[in-house]
Amino acid sequence: MTGDEGSGMREEFLAEAQEIVEALSRDLLIVDQAQKEGRVDPQQVNEIFRSVHTLKGIAGMFGHSAIGALAHGLEDLLDDLRLERIALTPEVLDVLFEGVEHFQRLLQVDDGAEAGIDFDAFAKRIGQVLGAQGGGRSGDPLAMLDLDDSVLSVLTEYEEHRLRSNVESGVGIYRVRLRLPLLSIDSSLEDLKARVKPVGEIITYLPSMEGGDAEHIELVVLVASTESLRALGEAIAFEDASIEPVARRGATPVPPRAPTMTHPENLAAPPRVPVETRHEMATPVPPAGQNVSFDQLSVRSVAKTVRVDIEKLDHLMNVVGELAIIRSAVVRLSEGLRNTAGLRELAIDLHRINRGFERNLLELQNGILDVRMVPLGQIFEKLARIVRQVAREHGKEVRLVVAGKETEVDKLIVEELSDPLMHIIRNAIDHGIESPKVRELAEKPPVGTLALNAYQKGKHVVIEVEDDGAGMNPQTLRETAVRRGLLTPEAAAELTREEAYNLIFAPGFSTKSSITEISGRGVGMDVVKTNIARLGGVIDVQSEVGTGTKFTITLPVTLAMINALLVRVADREFAVPITAVQEAIVFEKRAIRRVEGREVLTLRGATLPICRLDELFGLGRPQEPDRQFIVVSEVGARRMGFVVDELHGQQDIVIKSLGPSLQKVRGFAGATDLGDQRVALVIDVPALVEELASGNELGRITAGGYS
Repeated sequence: MTGDEGSGMREEFLAEAQEIVEALSRDLLIVDQAQKEGRVDPQQVNEIFRSVHTLKGIAGMFGHSAIGALAHGLEDLLDDLRLERIALTPEVLDVLFEGVEHFQRLLQVDDGAEAGIDFDAFAKRIGQVLGAQGGGRSGDPLAMLDLDDSVLSVLTEYEEHRLRSNVESGVGIYRVRLRLPLLSIDSSLEDLKARVKPVGEIITYLPSMEGGDAEHIELVVLVASTESLRALGEAIAFEDASIEPVARRGATPVPPRAPTMTHPENLAAPPRVPVETRHEMATPVPPAGQNVSFDQLSVRSVAKTVRVDIEKLDHLMNVVGELAIIRSAVVRLSEGLRNTAGLRELAIDLHRINRGFERNLLELQNGILDVRMVPLGQIFEKLARIVRQVAREHGKEVRLVVAGKETEVDKLIVEELSDPLMHIIRNAIDHGIESPKVRELAEKPPVGTLALNAYQKGKHVVIEVEDDGAGMNPQTLRETAVRRGLLTPEAAAELTREEAYNLIFAPGFSTKSSITEISGRGVGMDVVKTNIARLGGVIDVQSEVGTGTKFTITLPVTLAMINALLVRVADREFAVPITAVQEAIVFEKRAIRRVEGREVLTLRGATLPICRLDELFGLGRPQEPDRQFIVVSEVGARRMGFVVDELHGQQDIVIKSLGPSLQKVRGFAGATDLGDQRVALVIDVPALVEELASGNELGRITAGGYS
């Protein structure tokens, strides 16, 4: 197998395993809610068992032994659960949710040690849960067989069912070892099945860790048969084949024990050979009452679902960006020909062709963007698991209310948004929502509420995280900032209520000793703000003492390709994302006034802060132009007016990174190619609005060398 093939198979496994784990997480959350309401759906529990069993199967097929070992341990617990040997308790659910967390870690690093998973400790937890309810595998017929757990762990659900049924019926189980040539493995296996069929049943094929070479593979085949050892040997009659009965461990029951979680290094992966009994792992279950053949179902699932690497979509988007530049060049060429004598008809034809090109290019662009979009429900489901875990850790009861999970954003934004949202939610539960006793004293319901809401607003997506906890006291925030040396008493006293809340985003604002004073909201919130700003978004906070706190995150729908307003400042080109542009007006100097040292003007009854980009970026020029414009930008709840010299219309652009050496330069989201060897810096409007609106000194950004 080549390196590319191995990498492709690994990616395919990770994608399929991730889907199974996400489905498993959703089902566990449903079962958890049902358990709280005193009702449990056995079918839902069985679905969870099947998910874990399927995960174990594909992990074994692709050689991911760590995931297989983890799934094997959970499968035993779920088997007792679905057969009602044990009851569904919060402790059982805790173990299952912990298993999901372990799966997520293993899918990221594919190594138990690197993921920080102690398999023995987790197996012990499973044993404790089973022991507390008298569960375990003592009554399992398979426990009576002298078979290693490494063998049992790679059986499919059907294989395990057939093995158990044969043991319960008193049918003998035999271990057949045989050496087969790799070049004719398929025909040899078909021959073996034909020979065994009259005298028994093949349970499974397993590879042996010895006896193979470059041209042969040694297999261990489990066969169930009522025939004698001699009769079975005569029927198989393969050269160099050896047959032995699988011994029983005696008639006395095996003492109750925890399901053994076999260490990953001791698991043997089954061969990738066509085995009829493995079909069930990949077979979707048809909806109830619908007759769909296996072939129809398989073809339908393949035809409607294609996994695509996001980097391939990035490449296509870059190509679309280049085509957009070519389209702009064609427009300029058409306009030039129109003004040339004798070429007017050619210009008209070129213009008509360009319109068709532009229409198809727009469809291509929108199509790629649609493929990149994923529902926020993907991340909301993961956060629901975090809510349950953190609430139980702190002895609190929290009800999660989710709305707008169908809202779609760019896949890259979803990935980068996970950590900030998780941190906000952890803080809300840890320090915002009070304990049940405190809530009762405050005449609140003992169960706290955490609301997660998402909706689209223009070309932005708004995500709100709101709790009904203790809230934050602005005066306490001011006093803490003074005590930490972040502000002088005079500066703190001048802060508005909103500015006081924004103090929680200051680095080092909150420490351990201040957690009880300010609900702990400042711990790491500077990192949250930085990560959201990196995505071109802003975060606002509102709070009421005793009522709760609400965080509002505003993000662009996509970062792949954007429409921008091209402006000129001091003979240099800049691009302002159109998603952040509210309007553009003529700049009238006489309308400017100063408030607390800042230039502002009144626009339709509201105060608009002004920023002169030439001064901010340190762009020198002999004199100001006679006429200038103000680009009014709105990000979230904040507005800012940017003074520019010229407006050059709108254009679709692809943002290019400034590279590692300029990555830390604030104020710019990247650069873009405008064609005709022209390059424009893309202004990071959210970052500028955040910095300037909060009163922080952004400092001069030298753009004098830009051309």
